[in-house]
Amino acid sequence: MKILLASLLTILTLTSFAQTQFITAGRVEYEKTYNQHSVLDDEHDEGDWIQQMRKEYPKFVRDVYELQFANNKSSFKLAKENPDNKYLWRGKPSTADVTVKDCETNRIALQKEVFETQYLLQDSMRNYQWRITDETRTIAGFECKKAVTKICDSVYVVAFYTDQIMISSGPESFGGLPGLILGLAVPRLHTTWFATKLELIQPTAIQTTPPQKGKKTTWQQLEADLTKLKARWGDYGTKYLWNFML
Repeated sequence: MKILLASLLTILTLTSFAQTQFITAGRVEYEKTYNQHSVLDDEHDEGDWIQQMRKEYPKFVRDVYELQFANNKSSFKLAKENPDNKYLWRGKPSTADVTVKDCETNRIALQKEVFETQYLLQDSMRNYQWRITDETRTIAGFECKKAVTKICDSVYVVAFYTDQIMISSGPESFGGLPGLILGLAVPRLHTTWFATKLELIQPTAIQTTPPQKGKKTTWQQLEADLTKLKARWGDYGTKYLWNFML
């Protein structure tokens, strides 16, 4: 009898442990890091004003973002701006930007400020062509697998996802992997997003309700609008386009 009870207790314990390994609702904090001196590195002439900018502005700026998820929906936005940051031209984050994904219906609602215009993108989630590798990395206590893809035909993106968090989402518009993206890097934009902690909470309906304000657009129309802006900004315009299409 004792052996039987011990065996049952072991089975129940393992079952309970297995159940706790798969998370369907919660809140993840990410630290977004941007190397803003990369803008200065693009300058062909390292004049006195460039050197002065390097001295006055920190090389890296870091801000905290949050992704809340439940019922196969997620919401990603700025959680808190770092008061110690001193931003160069495009580094300052917008408190108006929010990305809501419905992974059941494969729909995305994205509210984004593009210079003086606030857009409201409502469209299908993008179909990223991910290539999953054998490389792994531990992020915020979760073992993550590495996957790579490209945006805008040539911009390389590296992601680390965990299948222990059962939602196919991630920072910005990224998703489409068999689990939540906890680490993301876009080397050509000198930007990374890495999860720092997970809270097991149940987001409210309001927090995952799609945004409603802005100039309505689609992925195709937004890219067309940004391509027009790119012509005005030259080399900088290309990177602006990549950033706004994340």
